[in-house]
Amino acid sequence: MLFTLLFTYLFGGALAGSTHGYLQFLLPGTLALAVVFVTVYSGITLNADLATGAFDRFRSLPVWRPAPILGALIGDLGRYLLAPGGAAGVLAATALVLLFASALSWAWITLGLVMRSPNAVMSIGFVILFPVTFMSNIFVDPATMPGWLRGVSNVNPVSHLVTATRTLMAGTATAPQVLWAVAAAGALIAVFAPLATRLYQQK
Repeated sequence: MLFTLLFTYLFGGALAGSTHGYLQFLLPGTLALAVVFVTVYSGITLNADLATGAFDRFRSLPVWRPAPILGALIGDLGRYLLAPGGAAGVLAATALVLLFASALSWAWITLGLVMRSPNAVMSIGFVILFPVTFMSNIFVDPATMPGWLRGVSNVNPVSHLVTATRTLMAGTATAPQVLWAVAAAGALIAVFAPLATRLYQQK
């Protein structure tokens, strides 16, 4: 809410000519931004459970070995749903953002398994997330950026997610726009899910 209010009423007129016009551009981006920032807590929570011995207790129970990690991911979906405060008209966009958030959570789970404290996970997570989200198309059209930054924005997975979210909300989505975001989520899962599982088994 803070980002939406600040950017809409401070910069909306300058960036889009009117606050109303900019709000239509910004809202889908802040939906993605809110949920993407919440994903880092998957790693923080896991790291805290490792530090307090909670995962040792889970391991002593007769449950499927990956169940504690998968259970945490499923529980995080509830947190992601609360982050955007989504409405009925944005169900498809919200579903796509939730898919991407769940995939990104695997990266933070991996980080939570290798870092020594929850604060370290949070610090590194936000150091990564701030440039990734701000060098995307959340706040401005990449066409207004310098060439090098436009290139970064155009390959940024968050930009593809936001583009798909915007077009789904506007009812103008094309299959390639949505598939780019789904492919980015698939790539995150393919890289980090096996890595996190292996690290967890070695703990």
